[in-house]
Amino acid sequence: MIYQISIPQRIGTGPIFAALLSLTILTACSVGPDHKTPTTELPATFLNADPHDFSTKNIEVAWWKLFNDAELTGLVDQTLAHNFDLKTAEANLLEARSLYIEAGLNLLPTVTSHGNYTEQKRSLAALNNRAFVPRELKLFNTGFDAFWEIDLFGRVRRNVEANSDEVDAQDASLRDLKVSLIAEVARNYFQLRGLQAQLAVVKKNVDNQSRTLEITNIKLENGRGTELDSARASAQLETTRANIPPLQSAINQAIHRLGILTGQLPGALTQKLAQPAPLPKMPEIIPVGNPADLLRRRPDIRVAEMTLAASTARIGVATADLFPRVTFVGTISLEAATLSGIGAVGSETFSVGPKISWAALDLGRVYARIKAADAHAEASLAQYQQTVLNALEEAENTLTAYNQERARTEILRAAANAGEKAQTLAQLRFNEGIDDFLTVLDTEQRLLQDQNQLAASETASATTLVALYKALGGGWEFTK
Repeated sequence: MIYQISIPQRIGTGPIFAALLSLTILTACSVGPDHKTPTTELPATFLNADPHDFSTKNIEVAWWKLFNDAELTGLVDQTLAHNFDLKTAEANLLEARSLYIEAGLNLLPTVTSHGNYTEQKRSLAALNNRAFVPRELKLFNTGFDAFWEIDLFGRVRRNVEANSDEVDAQDASLRDLKVSLIAEVARNYFQLRGLQAQLAVVKKNVDNQSRTLEITNIKLENGRGTELDSARASAQLETTRANIPPLQSAINQAIHRLGILTGQLPGALTQKLAQPAPLPKMPEIIPVGNPADLLRRRPDIRVAEMTLAASTARIGVATADLFPRVTFVGTISLEAATLSGIGAVGSETFSVGPKISWAALDLGRVYARIKAADAHAEASLAQYQQTVLNALEEAENTLTAYNQERARTEILRAAANAGEKAQTLAQLRFNEGIDDFLTVLDTEQRLLQDQNQLAASETASATTLVALYKALGGGWEFTK
């Protein structure tokens, strides 16, 4: 049950009204807890940040520009300008800001206009057969109604605070999406260039194996070879050629994905990106900052903190219902029996007065809402702490993954160089009749495998570096 007390005021009580208003404003407070950023224990440096490869300098803002690839930079710019997921997030942010403005306006009086016409014919029984009282009544009325909640205990202010925090959370979500999209563009672009490199490796091996097949056929014709060698060479060639269709399919899919990310049709970038280009050179030393920087850079941590702040403010909104709610209501109207009488002297009418409402006999529900709001804030705090830990784990994992993939790349590079030398020697020895054809087949198979693995590892190094930049929150400042 909610008790309401309405006290209409005459115009002569204006000083009382002003005094009440001044008193409520001066004594107003905001109940409930204030948000404080949770303290988090963090290591001074990243565990897997080898000083030979990484520096503690702050991460580059527009990290994708470090690769000095104009094509990549252009794709990122197009994505930030035209991606439809971004447009959706931007609209959501605009919605949150509008709701915040609406909540803020609740601190001010609400004024609405009204106008109505009433025509009534009363029964004689209702008039007790009093002939001097007119049965028909016409009334024209127009004016303004005002409603103002005096935020004595901060219910409205806490609600505005919660809406403001939700705007900040939505803004951080937008930035998080931008960081993710930039990383996805770079990852797909590097995968595209890596796939093109693998396709070039396969085509080069097809050319080499085609020459080997020609040699075996010539030897067969000259009586120095066997049909078995020729059949083996042909089988090896066709097996190698079979790698081309899936690689071409993957290349097309990467181009299609980049088209969608940039807000275009899947095939819009085919002509532009189908021409093979090498993977951009990786930076020698990579700035990664320190773990404390994650709290500032990663937008998902900002989202979690602002969600916690909003949940904390909602506790105050619920707590304010423990106390009376004071509002002032008023009406100023012009009223007359005829339309022409509106505005005439004596047609004005008004009423004004405070209203006090209090859920005095329903406090059990209020306490339940407070406990629910408090539990929601506790969940938001736990989510924030988990988000920080997840961010640290992601950063450390990508650091070690990048370190190990780079080491693997160098090993595979040495293997590919040795395999190329072995294949050349095996071919020469076969041509001179020193070794049989099985040696050539074996070295060709190993060379194709090593070169493919090298190209894949170089691509993995690049995409892992992209994942590292994303894990470190790279691009957050750029998206402001």
